[in-house]
Amino acid sequence: MGLLGAITGPRDLDGLTPGQLVDLAAEIREFLVAEVSKTGGHLGPNLGVVELTLAIHRVFDSPRDAIVFDTGHQTYVHKLLTGRQDFSKLRLEDGLAGYPQRSESPHDIVESSHASSSLSWADGISRAFTMTGQGDRHVVAVVGDGSLTGGMTWEALNNISDDNSRNLVIVVNDNGRSYAPTIGGMAHFLNDVRTRSSYRNLHRSSEKLFGKLGTPGRAFYRGIRGGTHGFLSRFTNNEALYSNLDIKYIGPIHGHDIVAMQSALEQARNYGAPVIVHAITEKGRGYLPALADTADQFHAVGQIDPETGEPTEVASKPSWTSVFADEIVDIASSNPRIVGITAAMLRPTGLHKFAERFPGRVLDVGIAEQHAVTSAAGLAFGGLHPVVAMYATFVNRAFDQVLMDVALHKAGVTFVLDRAGVTGPDGPSHHGMWDLAILQVVPNIRIAAPRDATRLREELREAVAVEDGPTVVRFSKGSVGNEFEALRRTDDGVDVLREAAHKDVLIITVGPMAKLGLQVAERLAAQGIGATVVDPRWVVPVPESIIGFAAEHRIVVSIEDGVRVAGIGTRIRQDLRAAGVDTAVTELGLPDEFLDHGTREQILERVGLTPQDIARDLVSQVLGSKIPVARPLPDDIELDARLRREPS
Repeated sequence: MGLLGAITGPRDLDGLTPGQLVDLAAEIREFLVAEVSKTGGHLGPNLGVVELTLAIHRVFDSPRDAIVFDTGHQTYVHKLLTGRQDFSKLRLEDGLAGYPQRSESPHDIVESSHASSSLSWADGISRAFTMTGQGDRHVVAVVGDGSLTGGMTWEALNNISDDNSRNLVIVVNDNGRSYAPTIGGMAHFLNDVRTRSSYRNLHRSSEKLFGKLGTPGRAFYRGIRGGTHGFLSRFTNNEALYSNLDIKYIGPIHGHDIVAMQSALEQARNYGAPVIVHAITEKGRGYLPALADTADQFHAVGQIDPETGEPTEVASKPSWTSVFADEIVDIASSNPRIVGITAAMLRPTGLHKFAERFPGRVLDVGIAEQHAVTSAAGLAFGGLHPVVAMYATFVNRAFDQVLMDVALHKAGVTFVLDRAGVTGPDGPSHHGMWDLAILQVVPNIRIAAPRDATRLREELREAVAVEDGPTVVRFSKGSVGNEFEALRRTDDGVDVLREAAHKDVLIITVGPMAKLGLQVAERLAAQGIGATVVDPRWVVPVPESIIGFAAEHRIVVSIEDGVRVAGIGTRIRQDLRAAGVDTAVTELGLPDEFLDHGTREQILERVGLTPQDIARDLVSQVLGSKIPVARPLPDDIELDARLRREPS
């Protein structure tokens, strides 16, 4: 890795010849395949942006020129060129993050890594540069073509075009895919550009094409102008206000021709106004296993054999996603009213099997979660029952639509939230830790948290049977754990997993935290403390029997893998008070912090959600030495006798 090893920052690229840049690109691809295959990560997207990223750093002066990536999973090459070449702990605790992270480098600007936001960032940064007299600084937004399906992108374009005197370059990384092939009208247009005969010879002719507007450029310009003009004029009834979307277009450029990319970017930099540079790239370029993967070109991989691309570890148990994927097909087979909706994540959320079996009943709306939710409300009004499948972190983006379009209208819509709770290596922006706190404030919403595969299938069927309001089924990332059968089920659906003769502690677990709750109960039993463990199954609203259980016990502890501020534990405490039950409640969950990347187990240990930590605190609370203090027994001598009699 002779050339790559000598790169400590972007300016080390300045002295390289075109031939050396080609060699460096090859070294980077070898490095990515070798390193990412050991740790897992986003391989395909980064193999596709090698030359594009090299050209950007050759032309622009980061970090003085701000480079914003949409989304951040395509920044591995950027990390390498900005001096971060230790990938041995990529996405692991104490290692490099899989997304941009300001604490790692001043070259990283935006950390959130949720798609379609970069143009709004770029709009704000470029305005700030202009308003503060820093007119010599540039902003570069690298936008995947899938991000063009998001509504924020179009809102930003409208504002960027309204003030076109700024140094702003928008690089459209057009590989025809977000995860899977990109959906929507803009995708169809870009696909048409890619397949035209004029592009088939683009590698040879790109040096001539890059500086010319050309027919494809004019069509692209008209597409943006006409789309924005038509969309906004319908809602504002003021066509004149939005009729002049004037953004310079350069392209299409061969995204793997470094010389052509550099020349196009230099022209864009010198233009003095917003410019779109349309670069056509190939996801997974240079790595045959990725190119052969028709599903997503190795968008994200686990540990793999770098030679074959085959996984080196095969899960012994099915994933939560696969259980949902099979069950929703079975449900849809007997209920023709069930339809699926996803936002550019057909395969990651498990709807691909539904789409294969019933292709006319699954809608992929692109990276447009807000539209997906309101469209689902419309589908419900039309007599269908939509199942909206997305990652838990992405439902944050559509809260207003869940509240005002679904719940207010009592629409029967089921939300299936994958990757709920602590997800691990993807880091702060991808933990699904806010959904319980955010969604439980929605009036009449019902939220289920299955603890195992059997309960997932069961609760999914219960959810789609509800027609008078929104339902939510949330589950974790990775493999489903062991089955935990209930000793009994109450009339209102609460599963009792463990009971003790002495009603000291009531442990209420949310979803997969059932395992942790049972482990805590075992430790308490070893200390002579009796614990009942219950799984509400449906955590919102709080079942009535939970109130009854709490009244019978000396102290209650709730355990959830969501943020504890306004979490399920808080709701239980409020419901107890409303019912006149004064049992103390300990609410355990995730802190209201942005949790760094690491394995799920490492993160849970970091925040104190371990059997030993929880049991230790509960023993102190039962003994009255730590707040909240358990209610006293009718005869205080009873517990003392038990503690002396039973082993510690």
